[in-house]
Amino acid sequence: MNFTFGSPYLLLLLLLLPCFLWCKQYTNPYYFPKLSWVTRQSPLLSWEPWLKMALFTLMVFALANPFVYDASPNQHKKGRDLILALDASGSMAQSGFDKEDRLKTKYETTLLLSKDFIEKRFDDNMGAVIFGTFAYTASPLTYDLQSLSSLLEMTNVGLAGESTALGDAIMQSIRTLSYGEAQNKAIILLTDGYHNAGETAPKDAVHKAKTLGIKIYTIGIGKKTDYDAALLETIAKESGGISYGASSAKDLDKIYKKIDILEPSPIRSENYLNQKLLTLYPLGLVFILLLLWVLSTKRDEK
Repeated sequence: MNFTFGSPYLLLLLLLLPCFLWCKQYTNPYYFPKLSWVTRQSPLLSWEPWLKMALFTLMVFALANPFVYDASPNQHKKGRDLILALDASGSMAQSGFDKEDRLKTKYETTLLLSKDFIEKRFDDNMGAVIFGTFAYTASPLTYDLQSLSSLLEMTNVGLAGESTALGDAIMQSIRTLSYGEAQNKAIILLTDGYHNAGETAPKDAVHKAKTLGIKIYTIGIGKKTDYDAALLETIAKESGGISYGASSAKDLDKIYKKIDILEPSPIRSENYLNQKLLTLYPLGLVFILLLLWVLSTKRDEK
């Protein structure tokens, strides 16, 4: 981690610090008949100007926006453009997929494990497509994986219709990937049904993906009789991907871990910094010092 200031030019205000010691303050004149009654004290020996200087310094630091950040820039990361295509058709409302929590629906379990997968893909530019009777992009490609997870939380079963349009799901994923610049692109397609809707045949969508060099990793959710295992196998094989079957939440978790070790590729991205602002720390010290100053003043008045 490295430390810096967001507005370092404001640190020039610290050049005013000597004024707290030597700049003359306007005061009302007082007259004494004898000079011996007046004590001369150097400002260096008084605690008050030093306290004011400390408060001023801390407030300048806060204004300069201090923060720490990750030293490794993102343009040297390895990753890929990756789309999660999640089936949200009516059959995904069935429960029992998670043996430890049988009340959860297939979609809820899939969503939970998908979010866990997203959190671990630090270097990837990811997006999400939700499909049922039709397909739509729930999130464009983004490096802000936390926002991607939040957007997925807003989706639900039946949001895209009750049927299953696998061809449209692949085509919509391809369109979303077209905005990415990574050398390697991939689609993870999760479904628990048979292709029975949409405007695009899976065969045509796979041909398009193959032409563009996009791999498709298919995951069948539930029993093998619940989904078209042969079609998912063909989709993955034709595009250069791998087909998996997950009969339970544990199986899906294992599959995601296997996909997590996909060979990374260089990506070009803006230099985003993992910043942690420190502004509250100097402001907190200012509050404490002011409080001590007020208490000390009240005590002296007594």
